[in-house]
Amino acid sequence: MDKALQTMINNMPEKTGKDLESWVKILGKENFEKHSEAVKFLKTKYEVTHGFANTIVTLFRENNAPKEDLILSQYSGKELLIPIYEMLTSSIMEFGEDVLITPKKGSVSLIRKKQFALIKPATKTRVDLGLKLKDVGVEGRLENSGPFGTMCTHRIKLQSVSDVDREVIKWLSLAYNQSV
Repeated sequence: MDKALQTMINNMPEKTGKDLESWVKILGKENFEKHSEAVKFLKTKYEVTHGFANTIVTLFRENNAPKEDLILSQYSGKELLIPIYEMLTSSIMEFGEDVLITPKKGSVSLIRKKQFALIKPATKTRVDLGLKLKDVGVEGRLENSGPFGTMCTHRIKLQSVSDVDREVIKWLSLAYNQSV
């Protein structure tokens, strides 16, 4: 997630009166066929500015698009890595109901109030777990962010389901808890 988008999400409660999760729930009760209809709805009914309305609708549609299609596309030719992805997401869902799992074209963003992690099939034999961790040094399997750049502060390379162990869950939990 780029910095500008993260800033918009962070500013959403102050600028629109609701956080992203609340807007997603509102749009989930409606049935708009077109992006522009949903934007117009937010602008007219809730007086949300165009920029925020467009961002809210875009994130809502990405989150409610057929996730399976995006995931299958990411793991095409890398199907043996899907159990790692499934283990990570099932573990993350135990943290709380406020986790938003948002598949993108090449990765999956994990968002609470802010993005706290990314899951990306990096190679045919490895999933990279990117984490946003404050005041945590590089140690052991917890490497610098590598190709994630500023989207994450750290990375853990996972090659099998058994790599998703207590240590990985501990780091994920810390990133989740820091994302408030």
